[in-house]
This record gives sequence, C-alpha cells and structure tokens, in this order.
Amino acid sequence: MIRSLLGSRLARDTSGVTVIEFAIVGPVLVLMIMGMFDLGHQLYVNSVMQGSLQQASRSSTLETGASQTSTIDAKLTKRLKDISPGGTVVITRKNYQNFTDITLPEEWTDTDADGECNNGEPFQDINFNGGWDADRGRDGAGGARDAVLLTAVITYDRLFPMAGLLGFDEEVSVSGTTVLRNQPYNEQADRTPVVGNCV
Repeated sequence: MIRSLLGSRLARDTSGVTVIEFAIVGPVLVLMIMGMFDLGHQLYVNSVMQGSLQQASRSSTLETGASQTSTIDAKLTKRLKDISPGGTVVITRKNYQNFTDITLPEEWTDTDADGECNNGEPFQDINFNGGWDADRGRDGAGGARDAVLLTAVITYDRLFPMAGLLGFDEEVSVSGTTVLRNQPYNEQADRTPVVGNCV
C-alpha cells in the first residue's frame, strides 16, 4: 500500500521535468545558435570583402594604381584581418586584353584530338611566359585599358570550436572577385601572341 502511494505520488510529481527537457533540448539549441552566428559571420566577412574589393579595384584602375598595388593590397588585407583576426589573406591580380578573355585558355591546335595541349602542338602564347596556360591572363595590374581580375581569399578559424564535432572544417575560406578595366590613360599595349609548342 505504501509502495503504491509512493509510486503514484512520484508519477504525479513534475517538478524536475523542466531540467530533463532542457537537458535534451539545450545542446541542440546551443549548437543551432552557434551555427547561426558562424554563418552570420561568414556572410558579414563576404559582404565586407566584396565592398573592400570594389574599392581596391577602383584604386588600382587609376594610372598611378600599378605603382601602388602593395599599398592598396595592404589596406585590403588590414580591412579583412580587422574582421577576422589571425586570418590569412591572399590577393592575386591577372590582366587581360578584353573582358571576354578572362579565364580563357591560350588557344592551341589540337592535332591529335585528345583535348590536351601536348606532343608539340602549336599554341599562341598570349601571356608571353613561354608555356601553354589554362588561363591566358598575365600576372599583375596590367596597363592602360587592360581588364583586371582582382581576387582575394581569406582563411580563418571558425568562431566556435564545435564545428569539428559536427564534421565541419575548423577553418573557413571566403573568396571574392571583381573585374574592372584600367582607365584609358594611354594606348593599350600590343598583345600579339607568340607561337610556341606544347610540351
């Protein structure tokens, strides 16, 4: 009788239910909140990167831009590191004769129809580096009227160390790209390709 009274009283007692419910829901809620903050931070970094890239690209297109790329890159790097301390920033520039040339490979004659530039096949060395490239752009800021592809990548540690428990990488990489044409402060340099042979 006493056991049945005690058992029924325990069955009706709900004073510890909140703690048990929180123990089940709490970790999931905390992970969701951390995930939202992490995603929000990535979106913020991406937004700042796009704005900073646009500003750096506009500064680079001026006649004096080619001689100030290190200063422009240092400002861009500082802006990105301010929002992601400890991050690693890599900035690259490639210049092209026209917007339509961006990321195109150098042209070659595929005599053996294997889809690769090899076996001594002739190619047009547009970037004058002596070898066939899958991207015909030249490194650097280019000259007057050149189209310049400016790319920045920042890699930084996640805000919360819990990502590894969920199978995500501990580091995040955010990249941004912008393309502008240098101002017409002079005639565009001649880019008549040199004929070479694929290796």
